[in-house]
Amino acid sequence: MNERLYKLLPVIYRQRDLEVGAPLQQLLGLIDEQVDLIENDIAQLYENWFIETCDDWVVPYIGDLIGYRPAAGAGVADGAGAQLNSRIRSARSEVANAVRLRRRKGSLWLLEQLTEAVTGWPARAVELGRRLAHTQSIDHLRLRRGGTIDLRLTERLELLGTPFDSASHAAEVRTIDSDRSQGAYNAANVAVYVWRLPVYPVTRTIAYCLEEAGDHCYTFSILGNDAPLYTLPVADPEPEDIAGERNLPVPLRRRALERRVAVDGVERVEASEHYYGDGRSFAVWAPGWAGNSDATPVPASQIIPADLRDWRFRPPHGYVAVDPELGRLAFPPTQSPTQDVIVSYYYAFGCDIGGGEYQRTPDVPAGTRIYRVGRGTEHETIPQALRTWKEEGWERAVIEVVDNGVYGEEINIEIETKRSLEIRSANQRRPVINLLDRRAGRPDAFMVKGEEGSRFVLDGLLVSGRGMEFSGKFDEITIRDCTLVPGWSIQGDARLRRRNEPSLALTNVSACLRIERSIVGAIHAVQEEVAVDPVALHVSDSIVDATSADLPAIGAIEGAVAPVTLTAKRATFLGHVHVHAVALAENSIFSDHVRVARRQWGCIRYCYVAPNSRTPARFYCQPDLAEKALEESERGAEHFSPTVRHTLRHAEQLRVAPRFATIHFGEPDYGRLATDCAEEIRRGAEDRSELGVFHNLFEPQRAANLRARLADHVPAGTEVGIIFAS
Repeated sequence: MNERLYKLLPVIYRQRDLEVGAPLQQLLGLIDEQVDLIENDIAQLYENWFIETCDDWVVPYIGDLIGYRPAAGAGVADGAGAQLNSRIRSARSEVANAVRLRRRKGSLWLLEQLTEAVTGWPARAVELGRRLAHTQSIDHLRLRRGGTIDLRLTERLELLGTPFDSASHAAEVRTIDSDRSQGAYNAANVAVYVWRLPVYPVTRTIAYCLEEAGDHCYTFSILGNDAPLYTLPVADPEPEDIAGERNLPVPLRRRALERRVAVDGVERVEASEHYYGDGRSFAVWAPGWAGNSDATPVPASQIIPADLRDWRFRPPHGYVAVDPELGRLAFPPTQSPTQDVIVSYYYAFGCDIGGGEYQRTPDVPAGTRIYRVGRGTEHETIPQALRTWKEEGWERAVIEVVDNGVYGEEINIEIETKRSLEIRSANQRRPVINLLDRRAGRPDAFMVKGEEGSRFVLDGLLVSGRGMEFSGKFDEITIRDCTLVPGWSIQGDARLRRRNEPSLALTNVSACLRIERSIVGAIHAVQEEVAVDPVALHVSDSIVDATSADLPAIGAIEGAVAPVTLTAKRATFLGHVHVHAVALAENSIFSDHVRVARRQWGCIRYCYVAPNSRTPARFYCQPDLAEKALEESERGAEHFSPTVRHTLRHAEQLRVAPRFATIHFGEPDYGRLATDCAEEIRRGAEDRSELGVFHNLFEPQRAANLRARLADHVPAGTEVGIIFAS
C-alpha cells in the first residue's frame, strides 16, 4: 500500500493511529490510490499533446488538426480483430510526418519515405519513363538513356528484370496499377518496389557439414538445405538518395559480394567489406584452420565469392569459397577444418513465427527454478540440467538455453505429478535440438512422459532429425515460437527426408495441446482407451505441414480419425485434417480435405475449406460463398445443362483455391499467399485481412493505405504502381 499521504502526518498522529489499529492509515491508503490515478491521468493528458507519445485514440484527432484523412478502403476490423490491426489503422507515423511529406510532394525519394511511414515496408522508387528505349536527338544527346544493352556488362545483365534494372525497354500499354496484368515501362509510370519480407539474424551458430558432397563442403543452414543469404540493410546517410541494394533486404548476389583488388600486380577477387564481417550481412569463423581463431572471423581477403552449384569449384590453399545465393561454403579439399565452423548470417521470412532470434518476453511465474544451459553456464547439455532438476525436486522449473548451439543429446523426460517443466531459448536466441539416429534397436525421438496434473512447455527452439512423442496424463502441453521441422530434416536438394513421419505423436494423451506461432509437421494422435476425452488441440498463428497433399496434417494411424477436438485461429494446414470434432476454426486455411466425425457441434467461420469436406456448420467460408454467388448469377440461365453448371462450379472452386508462393519448407516465401491468389482469400478474413498464418501482417490493409497515399504525392499525369519485390 502506498503511504505517501500517511507519511506527511505528524508522528504523534501516526503513533496514536497505530494504537487503535491504524484505521487512518488504511483510509489514506485508499485516498492515495485515487490520487495516483488522477496524477497518471493528468500526465497522460500532457502526453496526448504530442503525436509521439499520445494514445492511439488521439491520433485521428491530431491528424484532423492538420487536415489528415484516413485512407479509404484500408479495411476496418470489428470485434476482436479491431485490437489486432490497431497498429495498422492508427497511422501514427503517417500523421507525424504528414506536413513534412506535403512540403516535398513530387520528389521521387519522398515515395520511399512515404512507403516506410505508411506500411513499415522498405521500398525503392523508380521512374520507369527513364528506362524507355528511344531514338536520340542529334541536337540533344543523352548518352545514358535509350541505348541498347551492352552484353559485356555482366552486372547489368544480372540485374535485368529486377528493381535495379538499368537497361532500356520497349514501351508497354498496360497500366502499372492494374490488378490483373500489370504493365511497367511507360513515360508516365513510376514504380514503387516494396520488400515485404523482413530479415532475421542467425548469430554464431554451427555450419552444417554436407558429408555426401565432401567433408570440406558446408551449408550456412544447420538443416543442410540451400538457403540464400540476405543483405543486412544499412541506412543511407543521405535521405534524399534513392535506395540501393545495400539499403534494402535483398538476396545477396555473388557479383555484389565481389571486391576486386590487385596484389603484386595480379588482380584477384575477395569478399567486399560492405557485406562481410562481424556485425555485417554474414561472417565465418574457422577456429584452428589456417591460423584463424574463435575470436575473429576469417579475414575478408581469404573469402572468395564463387558459384558452388555443383561443388566443383576448389578454393586455393588458405581460402574459403562462399556462394551467397545458395548459402554454401567450401574449404580446400586437402585443408578441411578440424573444429566446428561457426557462421553468422541473415535470412528472410514472413513474420515472427517458428524458432528465431526475434524479440520474445519470457514469463517466469513465482517459485520457478531456472537452470541455464550453454557455454559458460553451470550446465553444458539439456540432460545435465534435467538431472539436476530431478535431484533438487523443484515443482516448477525452466531450462533456458542461452546460446545458439546445436544440442544432439538424447532427451527423455518424465514429469512427475503436478509438476511443470519449460524448455526454452533465451530471448533473441535460436538453439537447435538435432536428434540423431544413435540406436538401431530403439527410437530416438524427443520423448516426454507426464503424470497426472503435469505441464510441459517448449519455447523458441528448432527441433530436427526426429519428432516429439508425448504420452501420459498431462494437464497442458504448449509448443510456442518453435520449429519442428516437417519431414524431420531437409536434404541438400530441398527434399524432406521422412515425409510420412509426424513431428508430434500423441499416445494416450488427453491434455490441452497449444501450438502458438510455430511451424510443425504432421500431428498424429492415438488413444487406446475408449473412455478418454479427445485431445483439445489449439492452433494459432502457425503452420501445420504434412509435406504432401496426400498425407494427413492431423490424423491417426492408417488414415483413421484422430481423437482431437480442434480449435484453429489464423492457421494454415497443408494436408488432410481428420479429427473427432472442430470446436471453432476462424481466419484459417485448410488446403486439403477435412473430415470431422462429430459434425453436430462446433463451427467454422471465415475460412477456406477444400471442396467435398465434411465439417460442422460453416459461415462465410470459401468456396461456399463463391459457389453461392455463382448460383445467384445463373438463376436466369435455365438453359444451362447440368454438365455446364458442374464445369462452371468446378472452375469457380479452382479460382478461389489458395495459391501459395511456395509450400517447400526452408524457402523464404514458405506458406505465403501468391500475389495472384484470389481476392476472396487475400481479403477473406473477418477483418478483411488475408486468411491463414500471416493474417496479422494485415498486408491488404497496408497495401490499400499505400495506394491511396501514393496517388496524393505524385505530379498530375503520373501513374504510380506498387510492385512487390518480395
